[in-house]
Amino acid sequence: MDIATLIGLLGAIGIVLAAIVTGGSLALFINVPSILIVFGGTGFVVMTKFSVKQIPIAFKAAMKAFLFKIDKPVELIDKAFELSTAVRKNGVLALESIPVENEFLSKGVNMLVDGIDIEIVRGILAKERSLVQQRHDQAIKIFRATSDVAPAMGMIGTLVGLVQMLANMSDPDAIGPAMATALLTTLYGAFIANVVSTPIADKLELRSEEEDNNQALIIDVIQSIGAGIHPNIMKDSLQNYLPKSERKFEDEAA
Repeated sequence: MDIATLIGLLGAIGIVLAAIVTGGSLALFINVPSILIVFGGTGFVVMTKFSVKQIPIAFKAAMKAFLFKIDKPVELIDKAFELSTAVRKNGVLALESIPVENEFLSKGVNMLVDGIDIEIVRGILAKERSLVQQRHDQAIKIFRATSDVAPAMGMIGTLVGLVQMLANMSDPDAIGPAMATALLTTLYGAFIANVVSTPIADKLELRSEEEDNNQALIIDVIQSIGAGIHPNIMKDSLQNYLPKSERKFEDEAA
């Protein structure tokens, strides 16, 4: 689990709940009409924007981004150096005895072992990289759409509550519930957009960039191994995928 995401979400939700509880009863902030308008309305509008199949994929991508570890580029470079050194000493079949945890790298290594032409391998990996980014982009768009729709549904709920309040000015008992609907829908919409969906979209975008960078690195690794490039030369060329601070650290360590 991504610690920053866990701390951020729980912390933001906890602060809002603490402010509600210390200032009064939690029941005051639970309003069924507001929940129906904002949560239900947001869900249906987002479904209108996208297909039914895309929405579960978006949530699956979000869970994967938060639960699964993204390899650090320096770790991939070290593994690439190990693989390249083994091939230089004992041939391509030596790759079979080296465990590779990264799924994308493992796929490329297996194709090299099977003797598939390096250009075909590169094309397959590049296509998979492109498709992965398409899926990530769809997931990001869904959470961005939720961030846009939720406050709008909150505003609609506010207008509904105001109309109900103005239509029943002669009935004091009806003014309170109508005003609660008007205010709470705005609160719910702002909460969904700013505490949940926008942070998730931003984190998905960050994870997508990290994974795309790793996959580009891996494609270069597979191509270098297939072309028989010396491990040291390959490792030096892969330093471009690292921040300058880490590159300097690597040079000093060497």
